[in-house]
Amino acid sequence: MSDDEQAIRDLVETWMVATKAGDAATVLGLMSDDVVFMVPGAEPFGKEAFAAALKGLDAMTIEGRSDIRELKVLGDHAWLRNHIDMTATAADGKTIRRSGYTLTILRKEADGRWRLARDANLMTAQE
Repeated sequence: MSDDEQAIRDLVETWMVATKAGDAATVLGLMSDDVVFMVPGAEPFGKEAFAAALKGLDAMTIEGRSDIRELKVLGDHAWLRNHIDMTATAADGKTIRRSGYTLTILRKEADGRWRLARDANLMTAQE
C-alpha cells in the first residue's frame, strides 16, 4: 500500500472517530474549502452548510463503520468507493440508522494533506 493510500485510509478513519466523538472541528478540517456534497433529494451543498448540519453533533451518540471497497490514487487526486453503516441516537432516545455507498473524490492540497473535495453520499434510512 502506498503512503498516499494509507493517508487516505487514515483520513476516513479519523472522520469516523471524530464524528463519533462529536468533534466537528476535526471533521471540517478533513475537507477542502470548496468541497461539494451531493445527497439524494437535495441541491449540492458546501462546507458552510455541512458545518451548520454538524451543530448539535455532540448531543448525539453516533456509531458507525466504514468499509472502503475501492481506492485509486491518481497523482494529487484520488477517488474511493466506500460503504458506510451509521446509527445516530439523539438525547431523547430516537435512533436513525443509515447505510449505503459513497463515491468520494479527494485532493492532495499544497500542505501535503489529503482532503475530501467532492462526495456523493447514497446512504439511505434503514429500518
